[in-house]
Amino acid sequence: MAIQSQAARTTGTTIANANFGIYPPSTVRAALLEYSMIQVTGTAQSQGLGRPATIGTTSSPVLFQQDDPADAASVVNGHITWSAQPTAPTIYHRRWNSAATIGVGVVWTFPRGLVIAASGALVGWNITAAVAMDVNAVVDA
Repeated sequence: MAIQSQAARTTGTTIANANFGIYPPSTVRAALLEYSMIQVTGTAQSQGLGRPATIGTTSSPVLFQQDDPADAASVVNGHITWSAQPTAPTIYHRRWNSAATIGVGVVWTFPRGLVIAASGALVGWNITAAVAMDVNAVVDA
């Protein structure tokens, strides 16, 4: 397994929709080690992180990048767009309620890794209407 990272600016701001997703392929179980969100506009919002009940249909995947360039290329994808949205997580692993301030953020760490099953997903979810954010994720896969 190798440490991989991805940073993205979210575009999905609709209430009850995913804004960022992590999708390993059928051959890999990934573990989320760190997840952070930083607001780029000044509106209060509520965000959650969890496993969606159904993973949806992704579009425009972007591969995570290996932190060590000597490691083989990543096969874990990050997404900010879907042709069919995933469904809301039944239970969130983390929730955050932000202040209405540009630059406010949160960093969640999972020292033993939050496991994402092969062909599964983990999504950032707009619990309320949301704003664009810079999301940073680190996985071991």
